[in-house]
Amino acid sequence: MPTELEFAEARAQFPVLDRTAYLNAGSMGPLSRATFEALRAELDRDLLDGRSGEAYIERILELRAELRRRLAGLVSAEPEQLALTASTTDGCNIVLAGFGLGADDEVVTTTDEHFGLLGPLHASGARVVVVPPEPEAIVAAVTPRTRLLAVSHVLWTTGRLLPVRELREDTGVPVLVDGAQSVGAVPVEARGLDFLTISGQKWLCGPDSTGALVVADPELLRVARPSYFSQENYEPAGSFDPQPGARRFEPGWLGAGSLAGLLAALDERPDWGFERATATAERCRELLVAAGAEVVTPSERGTLVSWRVPPEESADVVALLAQADVVVRDLPGRGLLRASVGWWTSEEDLARLVAAL
Repeated sequence: MPTELEFAEARAQFPVLDRTAYLNAGSMGPLSRATFEALRAELDRDLLDGRSGEAYIERILELRAELRRRLAGLVSAEPEQLALTASTTDGCNIVLAGFGLGADDEVVTTTDEHFGLLGPLHASGARVVVVPPEPEAIVAAVTPRTRLLAVSHVLWTTGRLLPVRELREDTGVPVLVDGAQSVGAVPVEARGLDFLTISGQKWLCGPDSTGALVVADPELLRVARPSYFSQENYEPAGSFDPQPGARRFEPGWLGAGSLAGLLAALDERPDWGFERATATAERCRELLVAAGAEVVTPSERGTLVSWRVPPEESADVVALLAQADVVVRDLPGRGLLRASVGWWTSEEDLARLVAAL
């Protein structure tokens, strides 16, 4: 764990924290000064030098290659297994479009998935089997028709941590893991997972519309939605030779500012970040329970802490908290409020949350 000085210096990277108890990284993480400066430097370069020419393209390709390397290292994958995307939803769409599912196939998912996964699932053409987010229920739902498990590593509703690697091992069924609420919040390893999506703007505190997809074996997934980045060369009729590795799945352009900004955000992540975030999330849970809140976050959890409120009041409570500069979110229709606790969250932030409630 960091010393008080180390924590204060690391937290000071984020200007929004000077006035706000920012507990919403599960939607969008706070931006640091260094991330902003990296973004601005690239935009200044684009403004003054233009966005064309060999040197410009080479710089973009170098930034993309470096970002693949860094994100792959974060989740113990190989750079060749990682495709850059604009969101976790991008990653889910890439997998479900390319997996070759049909009406005779089943995909098992849970009641607590985000539409970023559910939408692509329902567009896949497969029969979607929905069960409670319990490992036993997921395993029991597998039949000879089951082609894929599609579940979150950390549920966006309650923060529950699902044993995704064990589900893959117990069922022998390929697994698509939505890592939106886990990568950057808790330690994640892609080993043993077929597909893992990554969000750049949430717990990694990167720029908007950044992310990645890890594909364990790129040769086993069809390129169903090719972009210019998918090919090494192509014919006028449209046939093409795919890029090596997972690069063939990359859906499109990312500006130099987005690439450099996410690299800057990764540079600032402290070695003690996971440990402190976990401890602070537990402290948040304890304070809310002591204040009489009905906390629904289970023992096996990430760094999201959710508690019940009357569904018709949830949006109003979020608005009242915002007036006190405490930022959380409600989960519409579920009667839940959610605090996203990061390594940057302070004891004062938690005290302000409880006091404002």
